[in-house]
Amino acid sequence: MTKLKIRKIGNSLGVVLPKEVLDQLKVKEGDTLDVVPTETGVKLSISDEEVDKLMQMAERIMEENREVLRALAK
Repeated sequence: MTKLKIRKIGNSLGVVLPKEVLDQLKVKEGDTLDVVPTETGVKLSISDEEVDKLMQMAERIMEENREVLRALAK
């Protein structure tokens, strides 16, 4: 188990991830992490830009076609 101290970073609060954690996540400076709530806390995983773009596209399409999708669901 790794314990992380919450620190003030500018006007925000944050944590610094130790090298061992960064190595486990296989991330480097500039990468983006997804933070997903779970029943016991949160899960950190490296964000996949391609998946993020596809999800945004799918959400936009669903929003634009809400009535059609609602009719198809009946």
